[in-house]
Amino acid sequence: LFNVDMDAFRSVLDINTMGTVLPTLELIPQMIKKGEGSIINFASMNTYCPLTRCFAYAMSKAAVSNLTQSFAAYFAPANIRINAIAPGFMVNERSKNYLGTVEEGLTARGQQVIGHTPMGRFGEASDLVGCVKWLLDSDSSGFVTGITVPVDGGFLTLGGV
Repeated sequence: LFNVDMDAFRSVLDINTMGTVLPTLELIPQMIKKGEGSIINFASMNTYCPLTRCFAYAMSKAAVSNLTQSFAAYFAPANIRINAIAPGFMVNERSKNYLGTVEEGLTARGQQVIGHTPMGRFGEASDLVGCVKWLLDSDSSGFVTGITVPVDGGFLTLGGV
């Protein structure tokens, strides 16, 4: 903790927070003209359950969730809904190095995560699709704004690891 590279720390904060603010501010005027809109931000399960040694990442994703709530309240009168999704442990190249894979063998950390995930597996990008579709569909989620939806196989229900 005491040897944190502050430039790297700031970079993570900048990418994740300003990477949420700037596109939102770019899209909002078009949505206001149209009279409606829906934005989905990406937070993380770290929003609710920060992992150790990922301080900047956890902090920035909590900020994304808070920005989502703030923007949702501000732009709701313009019929613009803003929500976020908080993915859990998803399969990708970086996670494979850290957690392993079920097919090729899990690392000790991967076994711990799987053991603490009620659905007993890591998420896939396709697991996010249903939530994205639901949040974008004004017929089924038209009165939903300002939430961050965990898509984590139940990981947070057990309080993280």
